[in-house]
Amino acid sequence: MHFYKYKGTGNDFILIDNRSGAFNLNSTQIEQLCHRRLGIGADGLMLLNAHPTYDFEMIYFNADGLPGSMCGNGGRCITQFALDLGIKKSTYNFLAVDGPHEAEILTDGRISLRMIDVDQISASGTDFILNTGSPHLVRIVKQLDLFPVFEVGQTIRNEERFGPRGINVNFVERTESPELIRVRTYERGVEDETLSCGTGATAAALICYHNENGFNDVHVKTKGGMLQIEYDRVGDQQFQNIWLCGPAEKVFETNLDFQLFK
Repeated sequence: MHFYKYKGTGNDFILIDNRSGAFNLNSTQIEQLCHRRLGIGADGLMLLNAHPTYDFEMIYFNADGLPGSMCGNGGRCITQFALDLGIKKSTYNFLAVDGPHEAEILTDGRISLRMIDVDQISASGTDFILNTGSPHLVRIVKQLDLFPVFEVGQTIRNEERFGPRGINVNFVERTESPELIRVRTYERGVEDETLSCGTGATAAALICYHNENGFNDVHVKTKGGMLQIEYDRVGDQQFQNIWLCGPAEKVFETNLDFQLFK
């Protein structure tokens, strides 16, 4: 089977054109493909499926081989993938696990992806919990570079209150500029810190709004690069017109004998 590798600010994915419906790998094989020592290596695997009413359907699997929730960096990568496959649109409308999404490729090559509206944020001590297509916990910290993201993130992710599926954990450092924050994320399904998380960056940006109401434009620096989140804050816990913007690039493509992965 022919497969592709894409990256979005360090978040990397295996992509497969599955418009023919021929894909039939199981979760163990997907996990092996995503393994960084025993396979190709990726934070997740995505299928681009045909859909009767949308430009395509995005099917996402975590690196552990199990179906995942929405992936913001993945949504941008699969949009670029669609363009590279010859699905040429000025605006893309595709279906993901959390519902419909709109995306467009900007003149500078970055991709802007519309995320779901958020109308509920729960406070847990000094932490914040919200769903931006995937569930996230956001914690404001100092000295982010020295913070034990893996150890603390893994502990929080596995807390009983979040159930067996757990939660993604984001550690955020504010900067002197109200429009710039730094974020590091421990991702469930990958079970490690990733270089970037699109839904996590979005969650952090919503928590760190700088305009009480109206338009907000927050730049998020991750280990893998810069993301930009624009949104309207219309109430204490209500956020609409949320757009995640950043790069999405093809790394390589090749053929693979999937029979090697059993």
